[in-house]
Amino acid sequence: MPNPTPVTPDAPVPIPDPLLTQHWLDLCFIHWAVEPDVVAPLLPTGTVPDTYDGMTYVGLVAFRMDKVGWLRLPGVPYFGSFPETNVRLYSVGADGRRGVVFRSMDASRLLPVVMGRVGFRLPYLWSRMSVRADGDTVSYESVRRWPGPRGAYSRITVRAGEPIEEPTELEHFLTARWGMHNGFSSGAAYLPNDHPRWPLHRAELIHCQEDLVAAAGLPAPVGDPVSVLYSPGVPVRLGRPLRSSMSRRTDPVAEPPVGPR
Repeated sequence: MPNPTPVTPDAPVPIPDPLLTQHWLDLCFIHWAVEPDVVAPLLPTGTVPDTYDGMTYVGLVAFRMDKVGWLRLPGVPYFGSFPETNVRLYSVGADGRRGVVFRSMDASRLLPVVMGRVGFRLPYLWSRMSVRADGDTVSYESVRRWPGPRGAYSRITVRAGEPIEEPTELEHFLTARWGMHNGFSSGAAYLPNDHPRWPLHRAELIHCQEDLVAAAGLPAPVGDPVSVLYSPGVPVRLGRPLRSSMSRRTDPVAEPPVGPR
């Protein structure tokens, strides 16, 4: 079992020379607790579930992707802005780096979906989607088109509350994730990110109907989520993939063409 690095509200390693830049806006974080043994078979080789008080978590995260750009170039018009909804798990690599693992990534632009699948081998899926704000209430809708299961959906409405001055340890654990683990033919890789500290609000879950979690190979959630949060968003920098290493060495992974994430 790797010794995980500390959970920190700020990125531990800034990314001065990003591969991609983007904004994540109007985020809704919904989380359910699950036993680590349930999710362990779904993680890339070389990673294990990250836990808090003996449990790990399944996250349903809906948001707007905006201004996706290469390197330091301006965001791509139209194709660089779209709704997205992710089902994600929590992971620790052999070198102790904490991250997330995406089980599904529904997005409304076909070109970024294809690029993300081919370039990063990420589970992007093309869906009809919308994000609508009405005062402090935000609604997210998603219905899957391709590749399937066709018709998998989510309908979420949250009401944002007052800003959180000091998040709890669990809220930091669920949101302060500075990279993702993903499987490549050469082994697990870690894709780091860097952004300002999350501006978080606790939120009321007004409505949630979905089957995305079950479609991602996980048991359907039972009962109320343990955490519901909202954030107006942050600008994000994404670095180049790094190979997960038992010796804590961070060798760059050979880079295929990459898509937005």
